[in-house]
Amino acid sequence: MSDHDVLVIGSGHGGVSAASTLRQLGYEGTIAILSADRDEPYERPPLSKDFLTGDKDAHSIHLRGPAFWDEKQIQLILGETVASIDAPLHRVTTASGKTFGYGKLVWAAGGEPRRLSCEGAELAGLHTIRSRADVEALLTELGGASRIVVIGGGYIGLEAAASLTKLGKHVTVVEALDRLLTRVAGPAISDFFLGQHREHGVDVRLGAAVSCIEGVDGRVSAVRLADGISLAADIVIVGIGIQPHVRPLAAAGADVSNGVAVDGHCRTTLPDIYAVGDCALHRNAFAPDHPVRLESVQNAADQGTVAAHHICGTPAAYAATPWFWSNQYDIKLQTVGLNSGYDQALVRGDPSSGRFSVIYLRAGQIVALDCVNMVKDYVQGRALVECRAMIEPSLLTDPETPLKALAAQE
Repeated sequence: MSDHDVLVIGSGHGGVSAASTLRQLGYEGTIAILSADRDEPYERPPLSKDFLTGDKDAHSIHLRGPAFWDEKQIQLILGETVASIDAPLHRVTTASGKTFGYGKLVWAAGGEPRRLSCEGAELAGLHTIRSRADVEALLTELGGASRIVVIGGGYIGLEAAASLTKLGKHVTVVEALDRLLTRVAGPAISDFFLGQHREHGVDVRLGAAVSCIEGVDGRVSAVRLADGISLAADIVIVGIGIQPHVRPLAAAGADVSNGVAVDGHCRTTLPDIYAVGDCALHRNAFAPDHPVRLESVQNAADQGTVAAHHICGTPAAYAATPWFWSNQYDIKLQTVGLNSGYDQALVRGDPSSGRFSVIYLRAGQIVALDCVNMVKDYVQGRALVECRAMIEPSLLTDPETPLKALAAQE
């Protein structure tokens, strides 16, 4: 058995943030990052964008340079998946049978792509985009493929569609709901991106449920919809969200539902075990009505920092402002805040110009902004979100009035 003062499970942004912040704070104990991924820690956002198109290679997406881990004395244990946790004995066992003891455990294992449950889901040619290995496997088949069906109209699905269109592929996006980006954006943003994808030649099917995946000789050949339409496909990309990876925590007795419950310091209900990132279900000041699980680089990195501070005895509760982004074609969508429960959405600017923002309000308070190619609105609007500003709507919708001027009135 190998023992570590801090054992971090997961090599994504949250895990790397926790480990590197510990060293920044002067932590002198032993630190190891254990990950199912076989590659050194890397950025995940480029996977559906620049890495997929070939504009970035494997080296350019590393989170840290190769010398960092030795310099900071952070051990990388790659290609190992945690199978079980013995919380009283403070040890984990991997699927390969190895055992690791810990003083503190930071669970940053993220999630696993949701899989299709319909007939044909096991056929060759179905892919997800969650890891570098996922994209590399996709790239090995991409050269001989011309028709690609993307199932799911969220960030990953749309980013992949834009990237594949850039590569000259014929892309069809299948979304079961009646608009794109339903979970994260309002109708104005959905309509804008629908128009953009169709202008770029993407065949977008809304309200289209998948009945089954059809195949020939064990490989995908088409996606059949519930209405009987069959969409020819050389490759199918499934982008229907993730399932938080928390099974070992649940089996060990942690409070688990849609993620693992953590307090303001990212502590789970198990002694000396923290959780950060995509799998952490937490109370967030920007979503006061219910716990949330946020899938973003910002959330993962900031929660990793919070856990590290608590381990070092300098606790500070998680209070970061949520932000997100998505690049598709020449469009940069930037979001600040959380729009859950909004009751009013104000459009600022003209969507047909390709530069506009949507301001979300709840009971008159500004709770979030979606900014399309409007970096100034994104930067200046952050203050309005953070103070839950209440401002006359006619001022908010006037693009000639800088948001910083409105923030100054608060």
